[in-house]
Amino acid sequence: MTEIHYQPLKHNHEEFLRKAKQNEDFSKGYDVLASRYALIRELLHARQHAGMTQEAVARKIGTTKSSISRLESPGKHAPSIATLEKYAHAVGCDLVIKLEPKVDEKNARNH
Repeated sequence: MTEIHYQPLKHNHEEFLRKAKQNEDFSKGYDVLASRYALIRELLHARQHAGMTQEAVARKIGTTKSSISRLESPGKHAPSIATLEKYAHAVGCDLVIKLEPKVDEKNARNH
């Protein structure tokens, strides 16, 4: 079976966010979901780096393209660590989880 390779569309996400965050409602909503969006960026980057489509990842994991699509989209569903491990393995990555102390802006300015 021939492997399908991912062909990304041109998109400047930083520019998009800069413009979108000028809207206060968008900015507040985005900040609430910041960690979820960070995870999605990591998933997309890893899949793109592997040159894989959602279909290819789904086949490797033994699931459907729609499941991978949901995993890579913001929503109410929070993926399990087991699912993230399978995804990471499918795209040739290790799953690394770490907790970082929050940066207190006031204290950061004083140091």
